[in-house]
Amino acid sequence: MRAPPGSAPKFLNLSQIRFPIGAIASIGHRISGVLLLVTLPLLALALDRSLRSEAEFEALRELVSAPGRALLLVVVVWAASHHVLAGLRHLLMDVGIGSRLDQARTSAWAAIVAAGVIALAAAVRWLS
Repeated sequence: MRAPPGSAPKFLNLSQIRFPIGAIASIGHRISGVLLLVTLPLLALALDRSLRSEAEFEALRELVSAPGRALLLVVVVWAASHHVLAGLRHLLMDVGIGSRLDQARTSAWAAIVAAGVIALAAAVRWLS
């Protein structure tokens, strides 16, 4: 399909596009998956190091106790919780549970808010 001659190309202004809540939950699911993919090897190394001895555990605990590093762990907690909750939402919708529009919107909000609450609880726990 060709554009009519003389018509200028249209450029989308992405700041003016309003995504539906289901799209936001889906995009968050993808972003959280990438974050988990990147951080999983580091978390596995940290677990291995923490299980070697009590001194290694304390050294790792000291390493992640800084507020900036603890904030990174909170982001990982958000990624894990959002990925699990949004993934369950998608699986349930695939089998026909909650696939009506109002139910899908409610479950998208629930996944986003619950992941935020879990991350906030982790932040309060680690940053206090």
